[in-house]
Amino acid sequence: GLVIDGRTLNVIFQGGLEKTLLALARHCRSVLCCRCTPLQKSMVVKLVRRELKVMTLSIGDGANDVSMIQAADVGIGISGQEGMQAMMASDFAISRFKHLKKLLLVHGHWCYARLAKMVIYFFYKNVSYVNLLFWYQFFCGFSGATMIDYWQMIFFNLLFTSMPPILFGILDKDVSAETLLGLPELYQNGQ
Repeated sequence: GLVIDGRTLNVIFQGGLEKTLLALARHCRSVLCCRCTPLQKSMVVKLVRRELKVMTLSIGDGANDVSMIQAADVGIGISGQEGMQAMMASDFAISRFKHLKKLLLVHGHWCYARLAKMVIYFFYKNVSYVNLLFWYQFFCGFSGATMIDYWQMIFFNLLFTSMPPILFGILDKDVSAETLLGLPELYQNGQ
């Protein structure tokens, strides 16, 4: 592990040693930045995103973590004694740090699987609809006649665009929560 304090980060950022820091950090299993200013926290996150071209996740529990949470791809706010600013600025909010494992391994897996299937669903729904309109224009000689009334179009989109995602989002769980928590390796399939 590597522990870096705020003064060391000042020397690194002012001296142009960012690439050296990243080279050292790549050899560590975990890197901890302590006694940092909010600006330093966000600079570290931006550095990792820019140089390593990876997805970043930031976790914070107070107002001093807001810039770091907003700089990351995914921000998680923890309700703490310091107030609600981190939770308000985050993408996801949890009440305790111990819930992070379930948020990432279970809900992250389910969300990724659902979104992947829904993208395919919306693609084929729109392809089928456009294909139908295309062949109708051949039938009517490209006169510009409408095939479907507006109220039918609204009903079509309401029925095929809202109901399946809602039902799918509620009911689809490809793997149980216990299995996902017991086998964290399943998370790598989505990556």
